[in-house]
Amino acid sequence: MSPLVWVWAGLAGGLGAVLRFLVDRTVARRAASAFPSGTLVVNLSGTAVLGLMSGLVLPAEVTLLVGTALIGSYTTFSTWMLETHRLAEERQFGTAAANIVAGIVLGLTATEFGRWAAGLL
Repeated sequence: MSPLVWVWAGLAGGLGAVLRFLVDRTVARRAASAFPSGTLVVNLSGTAVLGLMSGLVLPAEVTLLVGTALIGSYTTFSTWMLETHRLAEERQFGTAAANIVAGIVLGLTATEFGRWAAGLL
């Protein structure tokens, strides 16, 4: 792997992290609820992109840069779990459970949507 790929991976990872912050904050501010909708939107949109990528035949470097560096730094399993744990600590068990179920069910749906969309291209 060339040094240029490493540079692009670092840039893509940084871009993904900034995009995650912007999308999360924008959605959370508009939703203004205890439900962590910003993280959900980030994870679902990232999952849809990964589903799209899995349905396309892409060069290995593109998959690495977009799938791992950009989308890997954009989506966030750890924040999803931390927010779920925080909701449970606050005794918002229904909201915590809804966050888990929504993340899994809608995540699988977003992946399939991305794969379906790839089939149309």
